[in-house]
Amino acid sequence: MSSMNFRRNSTAVQVGNVTVGGHAPIVVQSMTNTDTADVNKTVAQITDLANAGSEIVRITVNNKDAAQAVPKIYEQLQQTNINVPIVGDFHFNGGRLLSKYAECAQALDKYRINPGNIGRGDLHDKQFTEIIEIACKHEKPIRIGVNWGSLDQDLLAKKLDENSQSKQPKSLPEVMHDALIASALESAALAEKLGLAHNKIILSCKLSEVQALIRVYRDLAKQCDYALHLGLTEAGMGSKGIVASTAALSVLLQEGIGDTIRISLTPEPGGDRTQEVRVAQQILQMMELRSFTPQVTSCPGCGRTTSEYFQHLAADIDEYLKSQMQVWKQQYTGVEEMKVAVMGCVVNGPGESKHANIGISLPGTGEAPTAPVFIDGKKFTTLRGENIASEFKSILQNYVAEHYTAA
Repeated sequence: MSSMNFRRNSTAVQVGNVTVGGHAPIVVQSMTNTDTADVNKTVAQITDLANAGSEIVRITVNNKDAAQAVPKIYEQLQQTNINVPIVGDFHFNGGRLLSKYAECAQALDKYRINPGNIGRGDLHDKQFTEIIEIACKHEKPIRIGVNWGSLDQDLLAKKLDENSQSKQPKSLPEVMHDALIASALESAALAEKLGLAHNKIILSCKLSEVQALIRVYRDLAKQCDYALHLGLTEAGMGSKGIVASTAALSVLLQEGIGDTIRISLTPEPGGDRTQEVRVAQQILQMMELRSFTPQVTSCPGCGRTTSEYFQHLAADIDEYLKSQMQVWKQQYTGVEEMKVAVMGCVVNGPGESKHANIGISLPGTGEAPTAPVFIDGKKFTTLRGENIASEFKSILQNYVAEHYTAA
């Protein structure tokens, strides 16, 4: 399922049981926010993220307790058949932790490092070399993740000095743009020089401004064939974070750029961490790049739909489809591409219903209390009375059983 004729030809990287890049589907990634040393809480959140559809999960490995917890986390996940690849996120002391705790280094499916957070000067090169050598030893891929909030200050200073001597100096944002890309590409080149295979490297250059992110990734994609991880860093809370991430990633994905994506939402206090997974899936599905669950088309309501019944039915059907997908995906192939319409009056209701695989047009204000149901463009039946929701669900279930191939 794809709306694009072109996708950037990137190098495929194997991360555990998931392929990133090449001709593989774009991968949904997420990250825990638990204290990794708390094995039970971390396992529980990884399980929730995996069940929500996260195909790679990143965890923080920031101290000895976290490093010692990693093998225990893997053991518990395997006991419950959760096989999602786990990425260790290392900053400042990554080389020391990976060197000292070999079981952690071996258990992780990938390492993520930030060139700006592994020391300066000679210390930077020493720590970077140490991490790469450990990755080579354990045959692990690495994401070299540059972030404008923690850009390599030595590299930035060098770029600023070069710019000050130029006959046509660039603006500070342009210099930072160049420094971000240089940090990623120079680090990748050094990693390969140290022995890490080309197909063990994934790059990212994250910013929190939409247009800046688009410009950086466009340029980065032109200069290399490494698999690229997309994400608007520190996207924010609620609708702001969702809209900003969607605006940035949709442009890049439409241009064929990106092999994994993560939506870096700030959760509401006590909020559900899995929201970032659902948003990532929705972006890919709305872009027609992947399908995850049947989609419900529903109208916004107007003066013709003063009853709230169609709103409740649309929400009910949406939740029903999501819950049923846990069963359907084990039984049927292709059901995730099914389209359902729940409309509120005769203006667009019958038309939208005909465009969907299954659609229902509820009566608006002043209309006859009947709800015609359409299947694949043709009227199938008319529902009336108090049991419209349950009857419509039965129609959906029968349609799935009759129209989709057994898995």
